[in-house]
Amino acid sequence: MENRPVKMNNHTNLLQLEEHIYNLVDVQTPNVYRNLFPYDEVPKIAFNDRIVPHNMPEEIWITDTTFRDGQQSRAPYKTEQIVKIYDDLHRLGGPKGIIRQSEFFLYSKKDRDAVYKCMERGYQFPEITSWIRANKKDFELVKEIGMKETGILVSCSDYHIFFKMKMTRKEAMNHYLSVIRECLETGISPRCHLEDITRSDIFGFVIPFCLELMKLMEEYKIPVKIRACDTMGYGVNFAGSVIPRSVQGIIYGLITHGGVPSELIEWHGHNDFYKAVTNSTTAWLYGACGVNCSLFGIGERTGNTPIEAMVFEYAQLKGTLDGMDTTVITELAEYFDKEIGYRVPERTPFVGRNFNVTRAGIHADGLLKNEEIYNIFDTDKFLNRPVLVAVSNTSGLAGIAHWINTYYKLTADKQVDKNSPLVQIVKEWVDEEYEDGRVTVLTDEELIDVITETCIKLGISLKK
Repeated sequence: MENRPVKMNNHTNLLQLEEHIYNLVDVQTPNVYRNLFPYDEVPKIAFNDRIVPHNMPEEIWITDTTFRDGQQSRAPYKTEQIVKIYDDLHRLGGPKGIIRQSEFFLYSKKDRDAVYKCMERGYQFPEITSWIRANKKDFELVKEIGMKETGILVSCSDYHIFFKMKMTRKEAMNHYLSVIRECLETGISPRCHLEDITRSDIFGFVIPFCLELMKLMEEYKIPVKIRACDTMGYGVNFAGSVIPRSVQGIIYGLITHGGVPSELIEWHGHNDFYKAVTNSTTAWLYGACGVNCSLFGIGERTGNTPIEAMVFEYAQLKGTLDGMDTTVITELAEYFDKEIGYRVPERTPFVGRNFNVTRAGIHADGLLKNEEIYNIFDTDKFLNRPVLVAVSNTSGLAGIAHWINTYYKLTADKQVDKNSPLVQIVKEWVDEEYEDGRVTVLTDEELIDVITETCIKLGISLKK
């Protein structure tokens, strides 16, 4: 104890006793944490009540994987679609570039064409990075294109090392280190994707591996990033939960024991257990500067952490949007729907068609009196999405007029009121529906059909 060095933590301003160095534990049989992950049962969440302190960095940011992990789970985007989305990510990230990077495949000519066209934009943010196969030919390609960084897969759980790669931990580590060194030799900064970290041996493999990566960074004077990949969505944010499932435990370990600076740590989460957003926020709170996301959460299986979710998590944690243009989120949702043919599920927060639509009669009454009662924030200001009240038998003339004005985004001089012939005719139709025994609210499509038909009869036009 007496010989272990004490050093100042400049973030907490506290003296800390350095932990011992963790060496690779080269086991003969894989540690698959069968006590936590019994395959024929639901996974277990265990606790040891070891609490780690909050450690949020001064700067936090978002990185994008829409064109990489997002694109793996759907038909490939066309080149012009990628360029359009990239333009919008630039606008969304604002002047401070809160959306810091966007990663691209380089496998095909079409992939590379999209990269070249995006690079021609000349944006500082999102910086264009790549995802490649770990070989010298691809490293040279990254350098030739003019990128400074690339992602490299370094699977870290025994599930992957033993069962997929058919290696021991020592063999895997030596293989990974030789590949990373090869990347550094070409002058490219490697971003190490530690796949399946939430089922890995943190102290027996991950920490020793990160210590070796930090030595390489010191040797080559080139940043080596760590992306902590919760590939199966097993991560949890509960205080006192045990690693490898504890998100804060993993981040704490990477920083305190692995010596990885916060600005070189990213969290990449999946949503298999509905925890992608919460886990990403937790990674920020406990020391990771970056969270890796995709638009609308589109990604493998249940998807990635949605970019739009983390934009609003950022604002809640920092008390400011820092210049991010959140109206772009709505534009992107509309573009995906109309141009790409991908419709976001209706009740998805921020982007779903019904995310700020009030349907219950008693709620609608309150919302018509003051929208703050049942709206999360000024959705018109931040998302160009005025709050809507669904029409039912309790809506009345005022409710129908409100629906028409907000759905069609009518300017003050074109708005209708309860005395409008259009509103009165629609109200008569609504009453007839419920007199016939209907009990459900009316859908947008039904109302649009009736309103369109009535407008033609009345010789008027509603321009949305």
